[in-house]
Amino acid sequence: MKIEILAVGSELLTPSFVDTNSLELTRRLNDIGLDVARKTIVGDDIGDIVACVREAVRRAKLLIVMGGLGPTEDDKTREACAAALGRPLLYRPEIYESIRERFLRRGRGDFPPSNAKQAYVIEGADVLANPNGTAPGQRLVEGGCEIVLLPGPPKELLPMFEALVWPRLLERGHGSTGRRVLKITGIGESDVETRIAGLYPPSGPLRLTILSSLGQIELHVAEFSREKDAARFPGLESLATQLRDRLGDFIYSTAGEDLETVVGRLLKARGATLACAESCTGGLLSGRVTSVPGSSAYFKEGFVTYANEAKIRALGVPADVIATHGAVSAEAAAAMAQGARRASGTDFALAVTGIAGPDGGTPEKPVGLVFVALAWEGGIETHRNVYIGRRDQIRFQAAQRALDLLRRRLSRPADT
Repeated sequence: MKIEILAVGSELLTPSFVDTNSLELTRRLNDIGLDVARKTIVGDDIGDIVACVREAVRRAKLLIVMGGLGPTEDDKTREACAAALGRPLLYRPEIYESIRERFLRRGRGDFPPSNAKQAYVIEGADVLANPNGTAPGQRLVEGGCEIVLLPGPPKELLPMFEALVWPRLLERGHGSTGRRVLKITGIGESDVETRIAGLYPPSGPLRLTILSSLGQIELHVAEFSREKDAARFPGLESLATQLRDRLGDFIYSTAGEDLETVVGRLLKARGATLACAESCTGGLLSGRVTSVPGSSAYFKEGFVTYANEAKIRALGVPADVIATHGAVSAEAAAAMAQGARRASGTDFALAVTGIAGPDGGTPEKPVGLVFVALAWEGGIETHRNVYIGRRDQIRFQAAQRALDLLRRRLSRPADT
């Protein structure tokens, strides 16, 4: 069955908004073996929406239209769909009263006249109740295509989809899909591609997709089964095992977890504690560690020592280390990690110092140069890295490298 998604909203065509609704709907559809053939984003121009709906109805068996059902002037999905299908909009007084009563119950003052447009339904459409907002959804059939109109806000769209659309789709589903997400760091996309050469499955029920993002690579493995409640996906497990064999400890998670979650679990399993000393990352590293629920069991203290005098005063970094080697150096990073561990009394301490830019670089120490260090009882490890990108990208990659350094140490036996 060919399925298309049409996301309506001029804001979705700007850098400020990301269409996450269609990603979630696609995931749910894929779980039951239904693929989305096309996703279109269109602005609020009524002529453009009409054209998109007409084209999609000719191609698809199911068209899901999201957004543009609100009460404002730029909400035109309802009118555009009616025009595209050549059907009138019919006023439904019971919907008007329901919306008006919702306003009154919430004590929001006079009922805005603009909300009255939400009481109009395309001729022949079923109304999809919206207990989480004022915009009802609609469902209708045109020729061989079923059309579903859903509101744009996720808090309204997703519950409506689950309660009123999903049960019908389950009847059309042809099976179930097993998934595995392998997350990788410390190696680039081209290197991953080289290592896994020959493992991409041919077209069929087993799929492998590689996705690159800042500081990490993801391998998505999926297997479709014609059983609606399949318990086993042997092809998926076999491929995941081969990928692990090829990539080794560059893989930090086989369950799609964030790196900070994996590090936290390893710290907790060992009963170990952590402190962080940061310069160029400005607290980002500590923030990622403490974003994990339960991190108070292992994270004790963070130091943001941006200025040289702060490194000397709070961490005990020797002044001659900074004078001789500079604040951005392996020696300074090592002294910061040792000082943080000493001051906090933790088992491990991470330190980051570097030049995040866009200014401050020199030929000897360019923008993007970062040193990370890990200190533990009886040991210190430092690494030099050079990252490219914007300031925020360099800072994120620096924190990623520090977390991965700790992950690798924690993955070894405790006495090594």
